[in-house]
Amino acid sequence: MNKKGKISGNSSKKPLSNLLVHLILIVICVAWIIPSLGLFVSSFRPRSEIALSGWWEAFQPPFVFTLENYSYVLTRGNMGRSFVNSLLIAIPSTLMPIFIAACAAYALAWMRFPLRKTIHLLIVALIVVPLQMTMIPILRLFNKIGLTGSFFGIWLAHTAYGLPFAIYLLRNFIVQLPRSLIESAQIDGASHPIIFLRLVLPTSIPAISSLAIFQFMWVWNDLLVALIYLGGTPNVAPMTVTISNMVNSYGGGWEYLTAAAFISMLLPLIVFFALQKYFVRGILAGSVKG
Repeated sequence: MNKKGKISGNSSKKPLSNLLVHLILIVICVAWIIPSLGLFVSSFRPRSEIALSGWWEAFQPPFVFTLENYSYVLTRGNMGRSFVNSLLIAIPSTLMPIFIAACAAYALAWMRFPLRKTIHLLIVALIVVPLQMTMIPILRLFNKIGLTGSFFGIWLAHTAYGLPFAIYLLRNFIVQLPRSLIESAQIDGASHPIIFLRLVLPTSIPAISSLAIFQFMWVWNDLLVALIYLGGTPNVAPMTVTISNMVNSYGGGWEYLTAAAFISMLLPLIVFFALQKYFVRGILAGSVKG
């Protein structure tokens, strides 16, 4: 009887705990959605309405909405060119470290060479090194070889900054692949490049997709690295630099800033939702065995 009572008591507690978890998640989601909703609504309001009332009052009559903010930002605010620049920076800066990290992760996981464990520990240690410590020496080097203000220079910078975490994440995933799978491919005569390209890469899609989300969002939202290595040149400036210049130039023109900020966050949202089914599987790589 006591055992049955304990079982029934535990079963009654589970729905309550699940309800509490769901309520907490709902509160967190609402807390994240409300600022984004306010930004979206404000981006369609004229300056006079933003100055006089909050965004939540926009749904009360009279309804005053306009596309002038987006038109101004895309045409005269140089946001259209900056959007293209951000793509030209973010896409190579995402693909390059992922491919290099995948090659390094496979080598650290399944190839045998001297100082393999030491190199792995050094790479993990680099994750905690602040990137600000490297900016002055790298900027001096870029100035000497003429990479400052160029897309290639910032590709190299973002690749180098993203490699330690990328190698760590992918290595933890790749090392969990069944040893019998790798050994059977080697018995069949497959070399390491063939095993890597035809077996390891397709199997590591969850981890690669998760890493792609992290790297793309970090590069897309980056301001510091772009300011240091690109400067304020409009021809190569990404959206983050352009938005920061709008703050300095327009001062109280918040209607333009809301439109520019929403444009800048639209693509990362699309990328995240497109790859979200791989996100949890990839981020948990290496945390459990099996």
